[in-house]
Amino acid sequence: MTDRTAYIEKMKAKLDEWDAKIDEFQAKADQAGAEARANYQEQIRELQERRAETREKLEKLQDSSESAWDEIKDGFEDAWQRLDKAWDAARARFI
Repeated sequence: MTDRTAYIEKMKAKLDEWDAKIDEFQAKADQAGAEARANYQEQIRELQERRAETREKLEKLQDSSESAWDEIKDGFEDAWQRLDKAWDAARARFI
């Protein structure tokens, strides 16, 4: 397995972990009162948008040529950081 393939597989697994985190957050939102639920939903939407952006970048990374790998990898890592920051903000606000 190449470093590139290993990296992509690792990031796919991490995105699956994000899916689980977002599902847990959704479960908490479902248990919250109406006002808190609305706030949770706002945070969940942002997390889902960031996750979708990150997944899209990962797909581009997977399909990239060797010459474009570094540039696309940088874009993916930026998207990953935005997802991570969105999670930290949501967690600080509600957990």
